[in-house]
Amino acid sequence: MGLTAGSTGFAVSETTFEIHRKSENDRVIAIAGNPNVGKSTLFNNLTGLHQHTGNWPGKTVASAQGYCSFGERGYVLVDIPGTYSLMAHSAEEEVARNFICFGGAEAAVVVCDATCLQRSMNLVLQVMELCPKTLVCVNLMDEAKRRKIKVDLKRLEDNLGVPVVGTQARKKRSLGELMERLEALCAHEAPPNPRRLRYTKPIEEAISALEPTVSGYFGGEINPRWLALRLLENDKTLTKEMGEYLSADLTESIERGKRILAEAGITSDSLKDRIVSCILLNAEEVCDGVVESAPESCSADRRADRFLTSRVLGYPIMLLMLMLIFWITIVGANYPSEWLSTALFALGDKLRELMELINAPEWLTGLLTDGVYRVLAWVVSVMLPPMAIFFPLFTLLEDSGYLPRIAYNLDKPFHKCSACGKQALTMCIVYITLQSLHTLKENVMHSFEYYRLPTKLPKTSGLF
Repeated sequence: MGLTAGSTGFAVSETTFEIHRKSENDRVIAIAGNPNVGKSTLFNNLTGLHQHTGNWPGKTVASAQGYCSFGERGYVLVDIPGTYSLMAHSAEEEVARNFICFGGAEAAVVVCDATCLQRSMNLVLQVMELCPKTLVCVNLMDEAKRRKIKVDLKRLEDNLGVPVVGTQARKKRSLGELMERLEALCAHEAPPNPRRLRYTKPIEEAISALEPTVSGYFGGEINPRWLALRLLENDKTLTKEMGEYLSADLTESIERGKRILAEAGITSDSLKDRIVSCILLNAEEVCDGVVESAPESCSADRRADRFLTSRVLGYPIMLLMLMLIFWITIVGANYPSEWLSTALFALGDKLRELMELINAPEWLTGLLTDGVYRVLAWVVSVMLPPMAIFFPLFTLLEDSGYLPRIAYNLDKPFHKCSACGKQALTMCIVYITLQSLHTLKENVMHSFEYYRLPTKLPKTSGLF
């Protein structure tokens, strides 16, 4: 019995996560990629308006799937969450990994950024481990050309061993070759020969000790090398679902592999760091001679990385940057907030005069002007300015590539709290929201001080 969606309990493809096919012959394709590489643009241009959106079962992670046709064949495209890795350190990574493993996808399309190709190769190599039928879509070729970056797609294809296509996702006419290569990839019975990730000698020996046992239990449905490595690093999200398969033979093989690692001085905590380092080295080898960029742009990026991700300067720069963002947001919001409140409350006075002019009852005037309108005015004047300042600033940090660097810097300390570095960005947004809500509460309470009811309500016959 193989490790499938049904057997593991994930049941991603046909039970908890429903695939909307129009016919039995439709092919399911996973669309993967880093955030902000044009993955959603590619997905939208291929599927048009034929999309189903929602959340992944049991996860607050957005999902989208759409339908497109090429030739006589229909394709169900599943836009899995944007992620930098499949190491399952976050809900997005777990969802992406589970769908590629157990979602029943015939092939995967990994969208890369041509302007920073090596960064995208980390995800490409991991997807290729799980899905041999992988097509690499090098997007933003027009942006790379503008920055004088040349990408040798043929050499990249030779280095990876899988099809590679260059696209401009915003232009639909550039997607024809993508669909042609995808059709040929899916139609070919023999999978391509993807590049195999190579690890250090102790890790390879540990994998070899566990791989035969894993292959015997789970067959060829999942790459036994990948599965053996996940078992060695004690991937809790995966082993939890595989509890019924962890027999004595498999447990003994896992312990033998861990002993090999221990003899080489590799602990459970350091194993993940070793794996990530090996993936980065493999990505560097793949991109060697593939990307030719202008010297000034390359050196500028390296200098930025040297300072922004430095062990000494990375954290102080990050703290100063976030403090500056918070200061600009909180202090800068005071002025437009004051202008809005003045204008809105002046309009509220006009509204009260209008209600008195038409001889409206006092209770109705108080309800509409002092109740509904005054609260709405405070919400708009207090909440709108900080949001209008904070989110554009956060967008600039994202577009400049600094937010991924923040997530990278905080990933290791956050792991000690069973979290991931990307959650630091969510915490920043929550902080600004809570600050705005606190200010709103104080202003509303102050505003209604004059209209507050007496402590003891007068007795009314028949009611109290």
